[in-house]
Amino acid sequence: MKDVITKEQFLNHSIDKVWSAISKAEEISTWFIDADFKAEVGYAYTFKASEEHGCTQIKGVVKNADPYTLVYTWVVENTDVETTVKWVLEPAKEGTKLYLEHSGISNYPKETAVSMYTNYDGGWDNCFTELTSYLTKEVHAG
Repeated sequence: MKDVITKEQFLNHSIDKVWSAISKAEEISTWFIDADFKAEVGYAYTFKASEEHGCTQIKGVVKNADPYTLVYTWVVENTDVETTVKWVLEPAKEGTKLYLEHSGISNYPKETAVSMYTNYDGGWDNCFTELTSYLTKEVHAG
């Protein structure tokens, strides 16, 4: 069973613009999920989704919020399994390289771990699509 999902993407946007999109509640709430979130170590955050997302709430604690590295725990409602999400941004020529790692998925019971891995993998692909769309709209709007 794979335990870590990794995603990587080049974004044609400044590193500060991408950092803002993944670290500020009002922006996260626009492209991803309703968020009570602060990129501050120790902040206990809550993401609230609609039923169509398969769960209604995700909670966790921010573990690292250094410039361009964001790490937080991830606990899905009605489970006690803690996984970890890590975002790393690197400046790149004419944009930003975005790296995502979601680990600890094997902490779920066996069959659940397999389905959660599949769900998270597809979910993060969708998030990258939504983030890219959001950043593009923001650039053209401003």
